[in-house]
Amino acid sequence: MLYIQIAEDLRERISRGELAPGDNVPSEGELAELWQTSRGPIRNALAALRNEGLIETRRGRPARVAERRSQQPADVSVPFTRWARDIGTTPGAQTQEVSLRKADEEKALALGITVGDPIVDVVRLRLLDGRPTMLERLTFIEEVGRLLFDVDLDTVSITEYLDERGFGYTDIDHEIDAVAAGELDSRLLDVEPGTPILRLHRVTRGADGRIFEASDDRYRSDIIRFTVSASGRAREGNHFIRSFGS
Repeated sequence: MLYIQIAEDLRERISRGELAPGDNVPSEGELAELWQTSRGPIRNALAALRNEGLIETRRGRPARVAERRSQQPADVSVPFTRWARDIGTTPGAQTQEVSLRKADEEKALALGITVGDPIVDVVRLRLLDGRPTMLERLTFIEEVGRLLFDVDLDTVSITEYLDERGFGYTDIDHEIDAVAAGELDSRLLDVEPGTPILRLHRVTRGADGRIFEASDDRYRSDIIRFTVSASGRAREGNHFIRSFGS
């Protein structure tokens, strides 16, 4: 179909850099004249690119090439450091806090422990090519978290480091939503307070089935988008995405 050809042509021009992020896309009229067609196929082609996140359209303004967003699978667990390198970027980390404290009611519930039990909290800013991208809030049971005091967290993948020490990630639950950036999010992610950001809440179990980590990761939505397996199901048949209240 013609609109597919038009979309593919524009897609290739964006891929080659002929149309760079922020550039205006040729108007419907210009594209219709170039392809000797009506505006219907043009609109369908632009809609396809918009759905792919390649272009942005606003009422009364020309379409433009969207800023690049990195995609991260939400249905599998890939360490941020490895994922960043796989997509051709340089990962970075700036540790804000590593502290030993007593679990409050919320964190005790998340980890399946008793209120007042010792836990280790980590707050770490993650970067892609030096750009603030994700703010990690990690909470570990004491046995696991204490290992993190022995290493420079700005230079390692916590996931891989713990796996090497016998705490591999066997089973992980994800929950995704959007929240407004708070004061800490705003300052470290370099966004305005109240800006919508993506939140990935994760609960991690070891080989023995025990929860040893709960995390609250907040991503800049102008840089990151989540993708989910087309099947929508885990090997066991459970949905990766669950409706609230189900």
